[in-house]
This record gives sequence, structure tokens and C-alpha cells, in this order.
Amino acid sequence: MTKQHSAVARCSKSNERKQRFFRSKYIYTTLIGMATFSILLVSACSPEPYPENSSLVTDKTALTRDSIAQNSENIEDSIRNSYARLASERADVCPKLIEEQGSQVIERVAEVMVNDYCDYFLYPREGQHISVATNNRQIEALLIVPALHNFANGGYKVMSYDKHIIRLSYNGATYKPQNLNYDIVMTISDNSDKEYS
Repeated sequence: MTKQHSAVARCSKSNERKQRFFRSKYIYTTLIGMATFSILLVSACSPEPYPENSSLVTDKTALTRDSIAQNSENIEDSIRNSYARLASERADVCPKLIEEQGSQVIERVAEVMVNDYCDYFLYPREGQHISVATNNRQIEALLIVPALHNFANGGYKVMSYDKHIIRLSYNGATYKPQNLNYDIVMTISDNSDKEYS
């Protein structure tokens, strides 16, 4: 009986030590948590000592975000142009990059429109004139970037050196065939005697 009693006594003493240890641990944790909370509360309620410096930091952060966004747009545009340059060698892949050298007529024969539209990327110089013609009246030729212009109304005068996207889209009365064949002629000229809208 004494063995059992001594075992129970040892067990209860070790449980009591553990409980004291955990109680003291909880008290310290609670005190540290309350101190941290009160410091945060005081710092949140205090007025900013230098409001103009914080606006400078905010402006720098905004500028950094803008530059990162601009860099990512430039990278995206570069990737699209690389893909378009490779696609320009195939008749059935869009978009296509058209690289022009001065005044010229760009004629693409036996192009195939697989989707609902096909985009052509151009980088003409300021002051040049662009006109587009197709051999299929069911295809509509539009300049969609940097401005909206319908080439059925005449040519377009380039206002600035920038990426210009010409979109050819099916505009027929019936369903579009799966593979629509067409020819396209793009004229990029430096002539200033023509009137364009």
C-alpha cells in the first residue's frame, strides 16, 4: 500500500510542478502580448511627426510601381512582336509583324484567316500615310491602335512613331468559312500631297 501511495504522491507532485510551470508561462506570454498590443495602440494613435516625408515615400513607391508596370508592358510587347515576326512567315498564323523600309507597297498573297480576325503590326514613321486594300469585300480593314480608323473611308496619316495595329476581320452576311483566303495590299508612303482623314 505504501508503494501505491508513494507512486500517487510522486505523480501528483510532478503534475503540480508542470501546472506551476505552465501557469507561469501563460502569465509571461500574456504580459508580453499586452505590452506589444499597448505599444502598437500608442503608435497607431499618435500623429505622424513628418507627414511630408511619408508622402515622399508614397510618391517613390508609386513611381516604382509605375516603372515596374511599364517594364512588364514593354516585355509583353517585345514577346508579342517576336511571335508576330515569326508568324509573318506563315500564311495561317496571326498576329503578323510587317517590317517596312521607307516608302513601299507590302503585298501579302494567299493569307488565311483561321480565327475571326487577324492583326498586322506596323511601326510607321510620323508623317507617313497608310492605306489598306483586300481582294475580299467580306473583310473589313480597321486601324485599332493608336486610333480607330476604317480604311474603307480612305488612308490614315500617321501622327506619331508608335505601334500601329491593323485588324482584318470577317464582316460577311453568312458564316465565316473555317479557313478564309484573302490577299492584302498595304501601302506605306511618304507622299504629303494626298488628303487623308
